[in-house]
Amino acid sequence: MSSLTQPATPFRQAAADGYSLGGFIWRHATPDAQRPLVIINAATSVRCRYYLRFADYLFAQGCDVLTYDYRGIGESRPPSLRGFKASWSDWGRLDFEAMLTHAAQAFPGQPVDVVGHSFGGCAVGLAPSAGCIRRVVMVGAQFAFWRDYAADQRWRLFGKWHVVMPLLTWVFGYFPGKRLGWMEDTPAGVVRDWTARTPRYEHRPSGRALSALPFAEVRAATLAISLTDDPFGTVAATERLLAYLTQAERRHLRIAPVDISVAEIGHFAFFHDRFREDLWPIALGWLQRGEVASKWEAVASRINPLLP
Repeated sequence: MSSLTQPATPFRQAAADGYSLGGFIWRHATPDAQRPLVIINAATSVRCRYYLRFADYLFAQGCDVLTYDYRGIGESRPPSLRGFKASWSDWGRLDFEAMLTHAAQAFPGQPVDVVGHSFGGCAVGLAPSAGCIRRVVMVGAQFAFWRDYAADQRWRLFGKWHVVMPLLTWVFGYFPGKRLGWMEDTPAGVVRDWTARTPRYEHRPSGRALSALPFAEVRAATLAISLTDDPFGTVAATERLLAYLTQAERRHLRIAPVDISVAEIGHFAFFHDRFREDLWPIALGWLQRGEVASKWEAVASRINPLLP
């Protein structure tokens, strides 16, 4: 395992409602208006520390990088989650929005790019300032809508995430995911969003039409990377999310483990250090140039602009 280029610097940023969010920054000593700032949006209830080595890799390749935890998670967790109010909407419209605010204040004039893992890709379309983003890489990004799960695992995943998770949340007042080894403990409101019978933003959330949400403001060149062995990030799930980004250039690259001569990748392993040479350059190439490397021409049939 490689060592870090440099230690990350902790920071805190208040959201618009005053809630204090914590995270880490990798910043080059010399300012450069051409240098991109990359914000990493984590998956649901995954700590930002999980992306530490990937963030350091981007830093070593010339980016400034910011990682953070949503309210209720990791560096942004309160003393107790019982009764703590937080939702997917809060994570996007308040927490990710706070990171865009911080970017404008601390990195003025620099282009802002985003890497969104799982729900972190959805969060891009929930922040009011989403129109300022230049480029986006999504990895396994989707709404966790149960009908989009891989067919051979759908009912097992439904039982785990849509029966057991809400039941335990009802008992404890939050989901005790950490003691189960599933993920971090999770606020009850996030669990309600996850276990909704229809995709959270499919109709009229909070009485507002979809066109009134920031999804329609995103104009960032967007590359969605999905993995064929990811039971969450299926073609249907990935393209359901991409369909919301009506004003953005959207591309979907679907990668199979065999493409890089490994047995599995799944929903989480893209960000493991062992894929530094094989997978991370795909994200870097899109962030730096808005391009997919020529070495992926062999799977060009799986790189397609989304149809309107």
